[in-house]
Amino acid sequence: MEFLYDVFVFVHFASWALVFGGTIASMRTKALYKAVAHGAWGAVGAGIIMVGIAEMADLWADGGPSMAKIGVKLVVALGVAVTAQIAVRKGESVTSGLKGAVLGLTLLNILVAVFWH
Repeated sequence: MEFLYDVFVFVHFASWALVFGGTIASMRTKALYKAVAHGAWGAVGAGIIMVGIAEMADLWADGGPSMAKIGVKLVVALGVAVTAQIAVRKGESVTSGLKGAVLGLTLLNILVAVFWH
């Protein structure tokens, strides 16, 4: 089970990298790349699966992260995914503010992951 958990950790990190890099790359274009929304939804799904596997296989026997942290990360990740989806549906008329919101929420999620112990 630990290997499966590690696979989803990789998918989770790769998805966030796609969101972060894709958003920065699309800052000079009129649209937000579709891969950003796909990456955001992939990160949400992988995160939920990671928590399920860890709880089921008792990988967090030492206590693991607090469920408050997991809840905050889920809410922020859903915010990223929904905002990215809205931006993708706008097509060529995406404002830089909407792209900035995707990028800012992504950075917030990373900050919560790193600094909330």
